[in-house]
Amino acid sequence: MSLARAIETGDLAQLPSRREEDWHWTDLRGLIRALPALSTPIEGELAPGPFDALADRVVVIGNGRGPAESAGDGVTALRIVGRGEGAHAADHAIAVAPGASLVLLESHEGEGGHLAELDLAIRLGEGARLERVVLADEDAAAVVVSRAEVTLSPGSQFAQTVIASGARRERLEARIAHPGGGASARLDGLYVLEGQRHADITTVVTHAGMDGATEQLTKGVVRDQARGVFQGRIVVQPGADKTDARMGHHALILSERAEVDAKPELEIFADDVACAHGNTVGALDENALFYAEQRGIPEAEARALLTEAFLGEVVDRIEHEGAREVVRAWVAERLRGPRDEPVSGGRA
Repeated sequence: MSLARAIETGDLAQLPSRREEDWHWTDLRGLIRALPALSTPIEGELAPGPFDALADRVVVIGNGRGPAESAGDGVTALRIVGRGEGAHAADHAIAVAPGASLVLLESHEGEGGHLAELDLAIRLGEGARLERVVLADEDAAAVVVSRAEVTLSPGSQFAQTVIASGARRERLEARIAHPGGGASARLDGLYVLEGQRHADITTVVTHAGMDGATEQLTKGVVRDQARGVFQGRIVVQPGADKTDARMGHHALILSERAEVDAKPELEIFADDVACAHGNTVGALDENALFYAEQRGIPEAEARALLTEAFLGEVVDRIEHEGAREVVRAWVAERLRGPRDEPVSGGRA
């Protein structure tokens, strides 16, 4: 079951629901009562995307229409653009050849209450390198799902940072097939949510062979009536000895009606492994806030500075310098003022 399948068939029963464990906190079947008409092509020229100036090539998928695959080397800006109130889905594939290197700068740019799913297939050859930076900046009324299936090869290196601002429902999912053999994966995430926005960052890493490494760090901030969801699962299959896998999720709740749901999981079926996970959810350090105010910093600015420092650990791990600075500016802008209309009485 998936949003894309529901759009294709027009059958609401194909939508994932809270009865499925992985979708318990991001129920689409209970939210969507009718499917809109299919989206029409986007007309007119698009303004530049957030990563266009950093890329060797720009690939645009607009309202579900665009190329089925793109090149697997250099720096690619992949723009997923949604406009209007319709429904659309798209598939896209990227293969990174053995020994090649790719930086994939992926932006999700939405306007209007559309329904959309992107299914992305990524395959890394032996010894290949890929850094994927995903900046999801969707409309507050949209329902969007991004699903990435990533297949590693021995000796390959995959790094991912997902940055989410949420939507009516937003789910950014990545599933990693990890062969071991010296391959490594870094899966980071960051969410900044306000109003009634909802963001779900879900990852599953399956270690199938010896000598593999996974490192994961996700941080988030929620305020107003926003809801953040983190689900991270690392599976170490029988025979995947000497796996080194570590996961951490940490969130700040900045208002009484905001919510964070987190489920970090380790499933270990092998011996001689080093695996750990951690999870914390809390508020800003009042002592640090008091100290900043005593030094003459206004309370609102002090809160923004402390929150930005909290999230900065994830931003600093982005390897591509240009992308790192784009994300840093994006985070700072959103911490210094709300974008959405005033919050109404209940969650959308």
